Formats: sequence, C-alpha cells, structure tokens
Amino acid sequence: MTSPNIWNQFLIWPITNLLVAFYKLCEFLHIPGPLGFAIILLTIVIRLLLYPLMHVQLKSAKKMSDLKPHLDALNAKHKDNKQALQQAQLALYKEHGVNPAAGCLPTLVQFPILIALYNVFYQLLGSTNITAFLTELNKILYFPFLHLTKLDFMFLGANLTIKPGEWQKYGWWLLSVPLITALLQWYQTKLMLPKTLKAENGKQKTEIQSSALRPQSSVPKDDMGDMQKQMALITPVMFGFFAFQFPLGLSLYWNVFGLFGIIQQLQINKSTNPTNLQISK
Repeated sequence: MTSPNIWNQFLIWPITNLLVAFYKLCEFLHIPGPLGFAIILLTIVIRLLLYPLMHVQLKSAKKMSDLKPHLDALNAKHKDNKQALQQAQLALYKEHGVNPAAGCLPTLVQFPILIALYNVFYQLLGSTNITAFLTELNKILYFPFLHLTKLDFMFLGANLTIKPGEWQKYGWWLLSVPLITALLQWYQTKLMLPKTLKAENGKQKTEIQSSALRPQSSVPKDDMGDMQKQMALITPVMFGFFAFQFPLGLSLYWNVFGLFGIIQQLQINKSTNPTNLQISK
C-alpha cells in the first residue's frame, strides 16, 4: 500500500484518504459504528462518480435485452442464411440506435476503480496486526489530522472484520449476510433479463412471440438466452460464496453498491419501454 507506484498514487491512496476522512467525520459527530458508515459513504460517493458510466452500460444492456425477442425472430426467419441474418441484425440495431459494444468502454473504465476499492477494504479489514497496519496507513494519509491511532471495527453490534464462514464461533445469524448478498445480486440480474413483449391495450401478441410457438425444429437454439439464464443463477451463488468467505465490511460495500445498482436499473427499466420496440417489416 505504501509503495509509490502509479496504481497506489492514483487509486489506492485517494480512496484510502477519502475513507479515513469519512471515518474521522463520523467519529467527530459521535456516530456509533464510524467505520461502517464511512464504508457506506465512500461506496455512495464512488457509485455517484461512476453513475454516468454505469448508466451508459446498463442502458445499452437493457436495449440489447429488449431486442432479444426480435433477434430470436430474425434467427428463425434467416436460419439458413447467415449473411441475411447479419444484415437484418445490423439493420435492427441501427433502427433502434443500439450499439452492441457500447457497454464495453464503461466497464473497462470502472474495473480498475472497483478493484482499487476492493483492495482498500480487503487490506483494512483483513489486517491481523492492526498496530503495524495503522503505522503504514498513516504514511499515505495526506493530512496529519487524518492520522489514526485506533480503529473501531464495530458496526450495528457486529465486528466488520469477522467472516460469515465463522458462524459457528460468532453465531448462525452471520449466514444471513451471504444470503442477502446473493438475493440482491439475483434481483439485479433478474431486472436485466428480457421480458415477454405484449401488444398494447390487450391486443394480440406480436409476431415475435408467435415465433416461439412454432415447432422447435424451425427455431435455432437460443445460446444467448441459455447463457443469460445460467448467469442469472451462477452470479448470485458466486457473490454469496464470496460474502461467505470475506469480512463483513466487504459484504457491506457489495450490498450498498448492489442496492444502488438495483435503483439505477429500475430507473432504466422504467424509462425504456420494451413495448415501444417494433420489428421492421
């Protein structure tokens, strides 16, 4: 952490200083559980800073998700002509202003920031020698008034350094943490899955849905749909497993970050109405 390399100077140190500043603020205001609230405040700030980038990514993913039934219909229509299928897909993307690669750049920009944030929490919460850690930590703090002589790891009656995997030692209630983490991730993933399109005002279902009623042999296998369903199951389990293995402070960060992701996804889903998408004839 104290090595003056580019990674530390531009990401780790600023995030650490902001976290400690929030901790000092909560301590000054005599707020119980200052570290927990500092983690929440830092997560909110990071989420707000990433909001424009994540909005682009989530909106692009939502558009692609809404177009999936249309793409399925095109797959069925041009199942024997790959060139015609590709042209029809490009025309569909152009018609609805969708760029399949639009979500890649925001993800690449976010990734280093999220890794740095994770590293800060992991080093802070995973330290076994707190005295030595604070000595090293104080070396990278920008101002003397931020220097720490102790750290209060308690938050809402729980020590943020313990892990749910230690539930036999600290109590079965710890098992609820990875469960909550998995449920939040499942719900966020569920919000990103395509919904069945319905015609407005109770009219008959669109041509897209009727294609799903044709004999299975006439419709190509939906590999993308299968992959989305698998990810909807695997991702929550994976995050739940991580939350089981890592300190509670990291789960606090993940869950706050996930809640903001759910709120942002709900806003995007509300502003993007799938029934407005129509296939060009």
